[in-house]
Amino acid sequence: METPSLAAAADASSCRRRSPLLTGLLRLWLLLGALCLRPGLGLYKVNTIYGDTIILPCHLEVPNDLMFGKWKYEIANKPSEFIAFRSATKKNVQYDDVPEYKDRLSLSENYTLSINNARIGDEKKFVCMLVTEDNVFEQATIVKVFKQPSQPEIISQAEYLETEQLKMLGQCIAKDGYPEGNLTWFKNGIVLQPVEETIVIHEQTNVDQASGLYTVISSLEYKPTKDDTDAQFTCTVTYFAPTGQETMRSESAVFEIHYPTEKVKIQVLSQRNSIKEGDNITLKCSGNGNPPPQEFLFYIPGEPEPIRSSSLYALIDVRRNATGEYRCALTDESLMDSTIITVHYLDLSLTPSGEVIKQIGEALPVSCTISSSRNATVFWLKDNTRMRSSPSFSSLQYQDAGNYICETTLQEVEGLKKRQILTLIVQGKPQIKMTKKTSTDGSYKTISCHVEGFPKPAVQWTSSGGVINKAKETKYMNGKFVSKIKIAPEENVTLTCIAENQLERTVNSLNVSANDNMENVNDQAKLIVGIVVGLLLAALVAGVAYWLYVKKSKSASKHVDKDLGNIEENKKLEENNHKSEA
Repeated sequence: METPSLAAAADASSCRRRSPLLTGLLRLWLLLGALCLRPGLGLYKVNTIYGDTIILPCHLEVPNDLMFGKWKYEIANKPSEFIAFRSATKKNVQYDDVPEYKDRLSLSENYTLSINNARIGDEKKFVCMLVTEDNVFEQATIVKVFKQPSQPEIISQAEYLETEQLKMLGQCIAKDGYPEGNLTWFKNGIVLQPVEETIVIHEQTNVDQASGLYTVISSLEYKPTKDDTDAQFTCTVTYFAPTGQETMRSESAVFEIHYPTEKVKIQVLSQRNSIKEGDNITLKCSGNGNPPPQEFLFYIPGEPEPIRSSSLYALIDVRRNATGEYRCALTDESLMDSTIITVHYLDLSLTPSGEVIKQIGEALPVSCTISSSRNATVFWLKDNTRMRSSPSFSSLQYQDAGNYICETTLQEVEGLKKRQILTLIVQGKPQIKMTKKTSTDGSYKTISCHVEGFPKPAVQWTSSGGVINKAKETKYMNGKFVSKIKIAPEENVTLTCIAENQLERTVNSLNVSANDNMENVNDQAKLIVGIVVGLLLAALVAGVAYWLYVKKSKSASKHVDKDLGNIEENKKLEENNHKSEA
């Protein structure tokens, strides 16, 4: 890239000298390789990238009488050095024996000079010279070389930083740049400025003697705080390029910050929100320092001395006496924390319990006593059906027998439930009551033996003819059932019902007459006759009552007619009396 350094550089790019004397002197100067008279020069500037090819146009109009063109470079306080020559007549090119430009130069027909593999040493002023018999034309070009440094990186990073301690955090390095770059440190994107005893920055620049490239290094000493945990540190290098100033940023670095413990915390690790007897408990003690403390002292109720342990301490199969205050502390006891643990419990005592055998009519007091860490809910079940109230037996009956369960729970504590069972057996000797019933048509009789007792009595029927095996039984329920037989006796018979269980044998008999059936028919006939007679009497009474009513009605009608006749007769007598007086 080329740019004129002066606005009128192109117009002032050449200077002509017409004197014959100057022509002779010029020839002498060319022979000696030195310029004794210098025209005023306009400067051009070429920016190039390190390693690229430098293109230097001559920027002079080629005269018709040109003899040759030459290139040289100039360094302050040093003599000029010719590096390339091209004849206008013979069309040949010659390169001067300059070691640093050996095999690197190329001079074109329009006298443009190319220098491959640009180096820092090429940053000079190059002059293009066009020579005629009587004139010398010159144009200077300044070459500026740029080399982008490597991406900055943070090296020699500290393993960790400690609060209240100024420590080397790391070094930011950017290698092989030109011109020299500038390094800047950042924390979370904010520039770090030196602060006494908190932020200390040391900068260093190294130059490669062979290449002339710069390596810049910036060392950062830093005193962190707890707030610097997870902070991101970066650095940037600002350098010059052909297009202007540019910046590159390093990868971020995060440092572990060590700080002392300021607070201790104890926690109860349990699978449930509430703890009950039989549970396992794990205590966890932690400190907010970094790195966290590895050992603690645990103060356990009932233990005379604190227990040294890691951050976890386990309690197995806890009992109610484990309720109390638990503490943990740093090993130097400088910091401590505590918590209250309540071990919930639930006790149930049922009196009596298990299998209980009682006799019918006896009393049985029952109690279910609860002891718990909280108010407990108690309910009763009989044969898996919930009861409305607790059982009470002042006089036991067979229906009182069954399985009674007293159950209690703590609603606040998951899984805390207790129950006990009372299996009540009510026993009784067999009791018998016999009844008979004749069928509607009178063809047979049903004899029933009503039996009570527990264990269930075995029933046997007998008669004068022997054992009867055709009995049928109803379902045994609440200690009662009925055994029935059907008979149609042709003569009087005595039936005996025998009920027997483990407690006793009971016998009862009933006489059944053969004419019970006829008596029953006679009774029915009598009943029918009675009903008919009753209906006839009722009809007779109704008829008499009606006759009396009718008779009375006729008598009343006659009296009315008689009274009306008397009134008419009186009227006629009065009329006759008036006529006589007249």
